[in-house]
Amino acid sequence: MAPQAIHTRELQWSWQGRALTLGVDEAGDGPPVLLLPALSSISTRREMHPLMAALAPGFRLIAPDWPGFGDRPRPAINWTPEALSAFLEHLVVQDLPALHATVAAGHAAAYALHLAAQRPGVLGGRLALLAPTWRGPLPTMAGGDRRLFHAIRRAVALPVAGPLLYRLNVNRFVVRMMVAGHVYSEADTLAGERLRQKQDVIRAAGARFGSAGFVTGGLDRLGSRRAFVDLARRVAQPVLVAYGAGTPPKSRAEMAALAELPNVRAWIAPRGKLGFYEEFGAELAPTLSAFLSDAAPASAATVKLP
Repeated sequence: MAPQAIHTRELQWSWQGRALTLGVDEAGDGPPVLLLPALSSISTRREMHPLMAALAPGFRLIAPDWPGFGDRPRPAINWTPEALSAFLEHLVVQDLPALHATVAAGHAAAYALHLAAQRPGVLGGRLALLAPTWRGPLPTMAGGDRRLFHAIRRAVALPVAGPLLYRLNVNRFVVRMMVAGHVYSEADTLAGERLRQKQDVIRAAGARFGSAGFVTGGLDRLGSRRAFVDLARRVAQPVLVAYGAGTPPKSRAEMAALAELPNVRAWIAPRGKLGFYEEFGAELAPTLSAFLSDAAPASAATVKLP
């Protein structure tokens, strides 16, 4: 079967009186499934392309960029969890009503759970969480919030010093080290066209605001693992949690906590870290497709964690 083309359109949205143009990629035919990319300094909707290629024959896949992220210029806005939640609600109520299901990666999982618990059914009848997280990298490393993190966000927002501080922390060496430690398993994944695209994301105008917010915990939708797990427990639809076997231990512990819930199915990819769904989308696709189709409640590919 020939691969189905991915089409790009633009979505207009505004926050605090500022207009934004966001990219949205679509592919496939069938029941509509929303694919929410992670929030990170290098994340865009394009990280969902491997899954879109694999799932497009059976579903209509829609992958938008988040405000403050993506490959387009971004306004100088102090992004907050309230802003991103408002965007997600606008997206699924105004732009994409009647979803069949939602797939959310990384930090997007916390936003999806938050909305699904508040408005049952608005994200569709199935919710898949890929390497789900709720806490930004620095708070995860430090074991909680710190005053320094707030100071970093303020410094990055400054007109002259802010861009300089941001570029120091997203140079090629730092990005490669971060990716190798937490995101990708294979050394050659971040190379060629993918590396060029990630560099474009980092260099986009206004990129520093969303990036600093995510890294320092300023975009954490939730404040604790208990809140994370409680939201998942409250979600009415079936939930799939999937992540890679090489996920860093602290993040893996959060995912394992979700997997303990009776309404959650769990699947561990044989390899991969936080970006396993981008690196190994073809390996995830059969389990994800079966879950979205409600066709495999207890197959060999779906493993409940101990």
